[in-house]
Amino acid sequence: MGAAEALIRDHERARAEVLGVLEPLRREVVDRQLAAIPIERLRDVTSGRLRLGALEKAGFETVGDVLRAGRNGLRLLPGVGAQTADAMDAAARQIEEAAVRAAPVRLDAGERDPRVTALVVALHRLVAAGPDRVRAARAAEGLVERLAAAVEEARPARSRWRMRFVRARRREAVRAALARVAEAVEREGRAGTGLLLAQVSADLLRPDVPGVEAWAGFEADASEYRALLAEIAALEPDRGAGEGHLPDDLAARVRAEPLDESRLRVSLRGYQAFGARFALAQRRVLLGDEMGLGKTVQAIAVIAHLAAAGGGRFLVVCPASVLVNWLREFRARSDLPAVAAHGPDRAAVLADWARDGGVAVTTLDSLHALGVPGGVRVELLVVDEAHFVKNPEARRSQAVAAWCGRAERVLFMTGTPMENRVAEFRNLVALLRPDLAADVRPVDAIAGPEAFRARIAPVYLRRNQQDVLLELPEVVRVDEWEEMGEADAEAYRQAVRDGNFMAMRRAAYAVPAESAKLRRLVELVQESAENGLKVVVFSFFRDVLAAVREALGDGVVGPITGDVPAVRRQAMVDAFAAGDGHGVLLAQIQAGGVGLNFQAASVVVICEPQVKPALEEQAVARAHRMGQARRVQAHRLLTPGGVDQRMLEILGTKARLFDAYARRSDLAEAAPEAVDVSESSLARRIVEEERERLDAGAREVS
Repeated sequence: MGAAEALIRDHERARAEVLGVLEPLRREVVDRQLAAIPIERLRDVTSGRLRLGALEKAGFETVGDVLRAGRNGLRLLPGVGAQTADAMDAAARQIEEAAVRAAPVRLDAGERDPRVTALVVALHRLVAAGPDRVRAARAAEGLVERLAAAVEEARPARSRWRMRFVRARRREAVRAALARVAEAVEREGRAGTGLLLAQVSADLLRPDVPGVEAWAGFEADASEYRALLAEIAALEPDRGAGEGHLPDDLAARVRAEPLDESRLRVSLRGYQAFGARFALAQRRVLLGDEMGLGKTVQAIAVIAHLAAAGGGRFLVVCPASVLVNWLREFRARSDLPAVAAHGPDRAAVLADWARDGGVAVTTLDSLHALGVPGGVRVELLVVDEAHFVKNPEARRSQAVAAWCGRAERVLFMTGTPMENRVAEFRNLVALLRPDLAADVRPVDAIAGPEAFRARIAPVYLRRNQQDVLLELPEVVRVDEWEEMGEADAEAYRQAVRDGNFMAMRRAAYAVPAESAKLRRLVELVQESAENGLKVVVFSFFRDVLAAVREALGDGVVGPITGDVPAVRRQAMVDAFAAGDGHGVLLAQIQAGGVGLNFQAASVVVICEPQVKPALEEQAVARAHRMGQARRVQAHRLLTPGGVDQRMLEILGTKARLFDAYARRSDLAEAAPEAVDVSESSLARRIVEEERERLDAGAREVS
């Protein structure tokens, strides 16, 4: 009992140290925000009732000015009575409170202010205690809560002299309480709780490490530091955003769903715990969180809860490219053993799994061939990157449908559940809830976001990075416009004459020695090398990546292409991440932009615009995610006046519609113009327009 109370004190002291360093930094952020909010916003808080003329005459411009004056200062202003001053002050403080709740203090390894370094050092103490810190804190709090009453009742037993004066009936109660305490202590001793508490307490009492060591720890596991900072600072997103703007009654039911985290090695963020509860409460759902929000750990949390309750078999189905990552995540985030039901040992692994239970991970393309007896039931089926099964005619979709029928619960996960068509989303819902799929109608999307959300709320939850990861370093997006040289321009004109859309898209690299795009890419990589930053270079085209590799020389990792086996892809990413300082990784955007995580990189270069805007978003999101330690720079290489510019103009509307609907749990058929822009139709349109433009230019010259 004493060890539990000591652990709680040590833990609270370490957290208080973080808060002590954090609050001045947070106050500065809030003050800057308030200094930029015009006083007109006071009307919003009071539904337009406040009159602000007297403030404006007195030179007040921002909410910060009002707060500095305070209630007494406002009362001294001409034309401002006591009641009005009180209302102004109260309105300003409401805005201040909202700013404090959401004020992010961003940790960026590239900006090491001494005060921020002190914060990282304070966080390091808690992070260095390891995953056992969370388990020990839970065990200590649970032990104190369970035994507090018994310990108090047994207090007279500490002294024989006091026990002599306790009445007989009371003496029996004291002895019974003492027995309960002794039994609990013995039980916890057998479970190793005492050793756990002592070790974590020792870790929490270690002296501060140097700032350089703390920053090194941050760069190695930035997501853990940020999650801990958000937890201690109570830096949670707006509840509606964190809960995907579900209807109030459904959200309340999900919040009330129990979640056993005893088998997890990590603390869940509030929105992650809600996502796990949503899957448990609704049983067959689609988790559509934007990339980087931890869908994997939410799925593991669901499995851990069910396993703690005695659940039997769990099956995770994913693209081959991320199978290794899933196995790693189970080891790192939980105490659940997971096995790969893939490769030459698949049959033996599946036989053991079917007999003994546990977690098996297999691939989408192997699912149809799993040799598992038909009577084997699955407690939970998890399908990662579920948008790959949106076509009901595909073999993988049919295999998933068959396994959905053998599972008690189903969790689909995808960051891009739909782009442009309600029908595709309906197909996914049909695999989960056929009864609900019939109600997914295009008319709901046309009616607007609220109508669609209400229709699909029982099965679909989506949150966005910008709404819930308040402390994530920003993304700086830069479009790098480079004029083609004469050799590339001639290659482009020839591609237009041939009607070869793909050749048009990569013409800027046709003559590498004279390529302006390639020259700018090399400059970006050299600048990154000077700053010790890692770079990921994406292109749709293998020959473009070959030209990039040739231009950059030795030391480049990759390219990762569709032909590279999944294990080899992960090995490349690991080698890239493990290297000290600068490094470059090359990847085809359709292979490396899905499934793999590149948070070691803080510079992303995209060699040409993509037909699908979401493909570029996915590529950047692979670096800009919870593990990212620095501000991400995303550079897109473009040439003016040709295919790049035309693609951006045509696809701009598509990207805006996707952002307005798909990113907010809505579908992109809310307007007639939101139809899919297929690659073939886009190619025809651009080829025709470019032929006309170049012919017109040639006529003018002649």
